[in-house]
Amino acid sequence: MDAIISFANTIFKPLIDLGAAPMMTIFITLISVLLGVKFSKALEGGIKLGIAITGIGAVISVLSGAFSSALTQFVESTGFQLTITDAGWAPLATITWGSPYTLYFLLILVIVNIVMIALNKTNTIDVDIFDVWHLAFVGLACIYFGANLFIATVLVVLVGIFKIMNSDLMKPTFNDLLGAPESNPMTTTHMNYMMNPIFMLFNKLFDRFLPWLDKYDFDATKLNSKIGFWGSRFAIGIYLGVFVGLLAHQTPTQIFTLAFTAATCLELFSIIGSWFIQAVEPLSQGIADFANNSKWLKGRTLNVGLDWPFIAGRSEVWACANILAPILLFEALLLSTIPAPWMPEEVGKVLNGVLPLSSIIVTGLSPALLVVTRGKIIRMCVIGAIVQPVFLIAATLVSGFVTTTATAVGATQGFAGLITMATMEGPIEKFLAFFIGNAASGSAMYIGIAVVAIALYVLVFLWYRKEMLKRNAEYEKALHPETAAE
Repeated sequence: MDAIISFANTIFKPLIDLGAAPMMTIFITLISVLLGVKFSKALEGGIKLGIAITGIGAVISVLSGAFSSALTQFVESTGFQLTITDAGWAPLATITWGSPYTLYFLLILVIVNIVMIALNKTNTIDVDIFDVWHLAFVGLACIYFGANLFIATVLVVLVGIFKIMNSDLMKPTFNDLLGAPESNPMTTTHMNYMMNPIFMLFNKLFDRFLPWLDKYDFDATKLNSKIGFWGSRFAIGIYLGVFVGLLAHQTPTQIFTLAFTAATCLELFSIIGSWFIQAVEPLSQGIADFANNSKWLKGRTLNVGLDWPFIAGRSEVWACANILAPILLFEALLLSTIPAPWMPEEVGKVLNGVLPLSSIIVTGLSPALLVVTRGKIIRMCVIGAIVQPVFLIAATLVSGFVTTTATAVGATQGFAGLITMATMEGPIEKFLAFFIGNAASGSAMYIGIAVVAIALYVLVFLWYRKEMLKRNAEYEKALHPETAAE
């Protein structure tokens, strides 16, 4: 294992050290050239992707920073004591990439992807290398809670296979939501979407017991066209900023600043989302040409697994996220009053000890809700409100691991206390890491829980796969009625 870890570090560390944008620029450019794209076009696509990644990160930082201050004031005015700092995704990504095991997990997942393509078990090339940190985090947490590297690797491989399978399952839905042709190569392997099976369960309950609610649903884009500015992304940002500012007892000047910052950021998300589409155009053409001319692929068309923001232009993502933000805050406060003896001592043995600040805008939740519900806002918001506590509890559970890892890589200098991310992607996988890690110590109780948890995880995913295949067949039938008639 040590030799493999050393080899992975030798190959990938120089790229990782450059940062997400340069790394993805180089990676996309290289793949495009290998697929026969002219170098200048390949480099253009790679640079556009790097710009898009940088732009998304910058806007998220501005939005998170603005709301962090307001929500801190809210906590101070109410007296609630939530001791774990919500650091957001950027510090956690940096911390995770600081571990040599992350590069080992990356190598393993690259091999898994290649094997799945070779065995015709997927049509997706996962190029979103940077976001491998989400899944590596699961493996590292599993080790922290007591498992050895082999057990952690098995867990990472299991989730990695499902993640890639899910990217294929979602592809027709992305085409539909984007209004893109079937030749569109974009899909995603992001951990956001590993909540899809849980969301699908609730969506089916909606179908069974609450279908009448759909008649009150609204399409954010259609709403915008009917009522103009008052249904736009700008207006949604204004509403959220004013609401949070009032809760925080801010001055009128601070409230207006927060409102206009939110409005600007939401509109920029839509603009930057379109850059992802432009960035993959050269790669898309290269993949199409390669597939058509490759004897090995026998005419197969390969998809490209990107980061999630290529779907960020859909108004429903932000309408849902903005509605869920204040609900998440309320749930965090409520859960902080509920005892949980099984929680670590350092988090106060309560269900939640983290105040959602940097990750108050739940982008780890709303994109997956969009895919499963196909943009039905009422369903997205109700299901999201029900499931959000899972994110908070999981974030609290892994806060000790995050802080320990951060200290080990020297990322907590000058900071005292626990850190985590309130809406960290993959909360179910965090629970699996906790149960499996503790089971490795030989505890009969945790062994039983881990076995049941893994079985349920696999069974629910396979059920979800069956439902998605059924839905995709219906989509294909609607798209090509002449073929269906034959």
